[in-house]
Formats: sequence, structure tokens, C-alpha cells
Amino acid sequence: MVDLSVKIGSVSLANPVMPGSGTFSEGLAQVFDLNRLGAIVTKTITEDVREGNPPPRVAEFRDATLFSIGIPSKGSDYFLQKTVPFYREYTPPLIASISANSVEEFGMLAEKIAIAGISAIEANVSCPNLKKDGQAFGMDAQATYQVVRAMIERSGLPVWAKMTPNAGNVVQIAQAAEAAGAEAIVMGNAMLAMAIDTETFMPRVANLMGGLTGRATKPILIRMAYQCAQGVSIPVIGCGGIATASDAIEYLLAGCTAVQVGTENFLHPGVMPRMIDEIDGFCVRRGISRVRDLIGAMQSHEPVSMEWRASL
Repeated sequence: MVDLSVKIGSVSLANPVMPGSGTFSEGLAQVFDLNRLGAIVTKTITEDVREGNPPPRVAEFRDATLFSIGIPSKGSDYFLQKTVPFYREYTPPLIASISANSVEEFGMLAEKIAIAGISAIEANVSCPNLKKDGQAFGMDAQATYQVVRAMIERSGLPVWAKMTPNAGNVVQIAQAAEAAGAEAIVMGNAMLAMAIDTETFMPRVANLMGGLTGRATKPILIRMAYQCAQGVSIPVIGCGGIATASDAIEYLLAGCTAVQVGTENFLHPGVMPRMIDEIDGFCVRRGISRVRDLIGAMQSHEPVSMEWRASL
């Protein structure tokens, strides 16, 4: 039997597969047994109720999707009264994803939701910092440090920092989160993108720009996840373009301890339990007794000789 368990800081997971925030809801309990998951990550919430961006919010491409949802939220009270009690019935650790407009608000919201049933809090630092002219927290190392520190001090819970790939130096941001006490890095969120309808001359999403997700983004995000895993000593959770067990294993080989599945949940709601079974099957086939042995196990090619380079 393969040992699929992993540890993300102080949080133990039965396997390395979990949903990405915003791609999972209570309704999936009617599709598969949620107890199969390594962890459950909730949709990002805010303190207040938010409608989100106006439609159109989604533009689909062959291997990617452009989302401009705008973090609609039913607010923290609904989350505490309805969402948490629902997921308490299941065994996987519950990870609450939160967003806020300032460092102070991040700390206050983290403190408010630090109740029984929450195992860790994911800081969505991709949201705009209103005190820095709307620049995302995750674009600035100091702002990221301050958010993570405030959340830990106010909540007492483990904090995972979800990076934005739009930062100029994601490793520097990840290191700031680690220095502040984060127990894990989630690499990463959607890439800022846009598209235009050539028939109407209108942007494909009403907010002009949105986040690009899906299979086409994997090579970029796995590169960033690898760089973060090389640059920090805390676990990295890979996220971006994961549609198959092979995709998940790639992230593990690159140094990630676990993965989050995003857009594929919309396309194939039963993908995560299937992925877990296929990771198990892969390990059996390769004679690997612990999935942890895959973490960072990527092999390097032989160095190219200087003579060969000179011949080019």
C-alpha cells in the first residue's frame, strides 16, 4: 500500500490533492466523497458582502480560461454560520481563503474566522492594497510580510500565502512570507491577461482584464513553483494547469509538497478523486512506497559540454 500522506507545516494531509480556492463548493459533495481529499480549500471570502465584477466575467479558449469574477462574497458571517458547519462533517483539514483591502483588515478577518474547524488560513495576497494605490499585496515583499504577520498574530492559526504570478520576483515575495511565519507557499494564482472580440471590438470580459487559468498556464506556473521551492524551506503547494495525475506529479517532482486543482474542477467535477487514485497507481507501478519520495525528485540532464556549445 502506498503512503500518500504529506505534511504542510503543522497540517497533516491524507494525500497531496486539494481544490484551489474559488473552484470548489458544497455541491460537489453530491459528486464524490469529500473525505477523499487531502484538504478542502474554501472560496475566498471577504468581511463584507460583495457582488463581484459585472458580466461578462468569463472568456474560454482552447486550453485556458480568462476569469474576471471579482471575488464575490457572502461575507464572513455567512461563512461562519453556514460554510464552516457544513465542512465540519468531513475529515480533511479545512483551509479558509481570505481577502481584504488592508493589512489591518486581513488581521481582523483572520482573527474572526479562527474558530474550531479551521485548520489553516490561506492569504489571497493577489487582491489590491488600497493603501498602495491598488497594487496587489503579493506584488510587494513588505506588504506580503505585513499581511502574513498580522494574520498569524491575530488568529494564532497556520497561514498559507497564495502568491500572484504577476510579481516581478516571486521568490522574493515567497521569502518575505516565510520570514513572516507562513507555513506554506501556494504558487500560484491566475496570470493577469486580456482578450478582445474582433467582431464587436469589445473586451472579452467587462472588467477589461482578468486572470488566465487552465492547462496552457502550467509550464509557466510550474517554473515559478520550482523557483519558490528552491528559494524557501517551507512547503510549496503547486497550482496552475493541473488536469491529470501526471500534471500533479510534475509539480511534486519540481519540489512541491501538494497541489491545488482549479479550472479542471469546472470541466470535470470528479477529477480530484480520480487524480488521487491515479497518483497511487503511478507509485505502485514505479515501486514507490511513499508519495513524499516524489517531492523534489526531478533529475537533471548531463551538463552540456563546452565543446558542444562552441559548435553551435
